[in-house]
Amino acid sequence: MTTSATDRHGARPSLRETVAHEVIAAIAQHRVVDTRQLQALLLPDGSRQHMSEVLTKLRKEHLIDCVTLAGTHRLRAWFLTRRGVRATESWPEVRRRAQYPITGRTVASLTAAHARAVVDTHLAFVRDARRHGDEHGPWDWIPETTHNLTDGELLQADALLHYSAASLEGNRAQLRAFIEVDRATTSSGTLASKLIRYARFYAHTHVPVLGRRSAAAQQTAAPGWQRWYPVFPRVLFVLTNASPVTYQHRIEDLQAMVAEHPLVARMAAKVPLGAAVLSELEERGPRAPVWTPLGGLPEAWRSLEAPAGRCAWTDL
Repeated sequence: MTTSATDRHGARPSLRETVAHEVIAAIAQHRVVDTRQLQALLLPDGSRQHMSEVLTKLRKEHLIDCVTLAGTHRLRAWFLTRRGVRATESWPEVRRRAQYPITGRTVASLTAAHARAVVDTHLAFVRDARRHGDEHGPWDWIPETTHNLTDGELLQADALLHYSAASLEGNRAQLRAFIEVDRATTSSGTLASKLIRYARFYAHTHVPVLGRRSAAAQQTAAPGWQRWYPVFPRVLFVLTNASPVTYQHRIEDLQAMVAEHPLVARMAAKVPLGAAVLSELEERGPRAPVWTPLGGLPEAWRSLEAPAGRCAWTDL
């Protein structure tokens, strides 16, 4: 991205340069993101022509590239080139981006469907925050957040959500959530088993001593997750790309895992767990009663009504 002489001497960059910086940072953050999503995320009240001009400029500078998405009206999905990855390595906005950025058209095409569903989930929260006067912006969403488990395995959430919610009393609550976006491309059992990994991360304790675990060390052991979070984040499953019957079955299987697995049940007693359908999040917003709690007895999911037991994600 070029810089004018005026900018090099400390003057404030133009709006166009600021937007260009945010666009390339957003692409770095999400790895693959389409034009419509960039517009909604960064320029919700701006013109599409402005966004098109910024993207064209960045592409001419070989910082980004794109693929045209099948089944759309020439909608493009954008990703960084290797030059773009190098250019953004030290940017604070993307210091926690995915370890393996996408820099080729083939990989971008293969991963675009899931990546775009994750960004659409992010946008549902962004729009809801704007409506309610809450705080959740482009950099409050960390895709592919990873934590090590004790046996060398990894817990990898599709995203970590940071959200500041306003109350009627004027107070603000700092909320976090692990986000799992499910496109029904794996079995329902595989989806439900993700809860076991979260339960293992929740149950793991960190002993701050070397060598043999003494009685004193046992007493000072702390949950390992407290190294990163003051409160264990909610775990939210967002379902898409399937039929209402499939959504119902997958939510029931998640609820069954909570009821039947002892480790998951212990986590569910302390950590809010919920599931919702992406189309409802987009239509009504995450703070509408569209979330089915995963704790308690399994109950049927219904597509349009708000049955007893469904709630806002902040009320899980």
